[in-house]
Amino acid sequence: MVSPPTSQALHGNQEFVTALDTLCGMAQQNLYLFDKDFAQQGFNSVTRFEILHKFLLASPTHRVYFLAHETRYLTTQCARIEILVKQFGAAIAIHQLPKSLQHLSEAFAVADTDHCLRRFHFDAPEGIFELHQASQARAYQGRFLEMWASSTAAPSATKLGL
Repeated sequence: MVSPPTSQALHGNQEFVTALDTLCGMAQQNLYLFDKDFAQQGFNSVTRFEILHKFLLASPTHRVYFLAHETRYLTTQCARIEILVKQFGAAIAIHQLPKSLQHLSEAFAVADTDHCLRRFHFDAPEGIFELHQASQARAYQGRFLEMWASSTAAPSATKLGL
């Protein structure tokens, strides 16, 4: 049975983070994530770590794509994402937008080509969670892939010791 399309208005960062947990848990193949820096999106929480860990363990073909204006948080300050990167290697990609595209300010996430979540501006508390809306999800996935094509891989952070 196919679920009907639904939209849920989001008010505040906590609602956005909760919806993002739900979206990540719904992914069956790919997650596409775009934000300014991901610092306020719950990526260092135990809940998000467990959701992403389960998703990546489920199949070697599952992928998570992070695209950000600034990648420092994900690559050096978000311990749980660092653990996932070490464990799953090529299944997680972190890219940075070039300066020429850093005027883009609408955060969004897409699970496969079925569901999407967006915040109208990085700093705005309002957003929308769209479930079973393939046309909208595909549009955001296409937008993500266009931006991805212009981005560069984030420098990996390695900790060297003596």
